[in-house]
Amino acid sequence: MASSIRAYLQYGTSTSEEANVTYAHTFKNNLPLVSWVQAGCWSGIEPLAPSEVEYYLCPVNCSPKSFVLKVQGESMRPRFNEGDHIFVDPEAQPENGSYVVARLEDENQATFKQLILDGNKKHLKALNPDWPTKFIEINGNCTIVGKIIYKGEKF
Repeated sequence: MASSIRAYLQYGTSTSEEANVTYAHTFKNNLPLVSWVQAGCWSGIEPLAPSEVEYYLCPVNCSPKSFVLKVQGESMRPRFNEGDHIFVDPEAQPENGSYVVARLEDENQATFKQLILDGNKKHLKALNPDWPTKFIEINGNCTIVGKIIYKGEKF
C-alpha cells in the first residue's frame, strides 16, 4: 500500500483500486499582475522578472501571453468590484457580451468594459447603472487588448 501511495504522489498513477487519494485542482499558468498603463500596450513577449512583479496562478486554460489586472473604479459594479483581480487572455476570442480590456486611441491606459456587438455597431458598456458614460462607441478608435477569462475576488 505504501508503494502505491508513493507511486501516486510521485507519478500520478495508482495500482490499487482502493486508493483514497483524489486529484487536486491544477493551475495552468503563473501570470503577472500588470498596471493599467502596461495593459494598454501589452504584448506579452517580454517576460517579467519575479522580483519586479507579483504573479498569480490562473485556474483556467489561458495563453502564455495572459496577465492579471486589479479592478479600479466603479464602472463595472456590481459584478466587478474595486480590488478584484481579472485574468485577461489576449488570444481568447471575444464575442458579444464578453468582458474585455480595451485601449482607446486617446487614452494612455486600458479600460475594462463589456463588449456589445449590435449588427455592424460595436460598443463598450459600463455595467454600473449610475455610471455617467454608459456606452462608448467603437468606430476604429479602439483595440481589444484581451478577453476576461476569470475573476478572482479581492484578496
